[in-house]
Amino acid sequence: MQVVMPTVGSDVAFGLGKLKLPLDEVRLRVSKSLDAVGMLSYSQRPIQTLSGGQKQRVAIAGALAEASKVLLLDELTTFLDEHDQIGVINAVRDSVAADGEVAALWVTHRLEELKYADGAIYMEDGQIIIQGDVSTISKFIKKKQARYFGHFEL
Repeated sequence: MQVVMPTVGSDVAFGLGKLKLPLDEVRLRVSKSLDAVGMLSYSQRPIQTLSGGQKQRVAIAGALAEASKVLLLDELTTFLDEHDQIGVINAVRDSVAADGEVAALWVTHRLEELKYADGAIYMEDGQIIIQGDVSTISKFIKKKQARYFGHFEL
């Protein structure tokens, strides 16, 4: 996550500068993307007044404003409290579901986030070990954990 401008709206608009869009189009994209992540009412707020989860949502809005087709999300909810985790997850889920034109590739170590996925890939040491539907991957990981923790006396 990288926020670079002083206000929420200007931060979302920042990446649009390279597209040389008319000002009306920039305003429309900023409004639509902030609305998509539930941050429209924050457009004039200073970035430094936002929580970690709100900053994550602003970063997602920036990607949506640029009409990104894929969101690459690496440990998206790390360092966020539970309220912000849910807000960020919902923002991504809603953005992906809204028009079907945006996909999210989500890297996480948090198994509870699997329930938001359409599918999953389990990797070790940079190698794909198994891929498939969420249920299959969840069962695989739980069996792996049971074997691992079975080696320890608690």
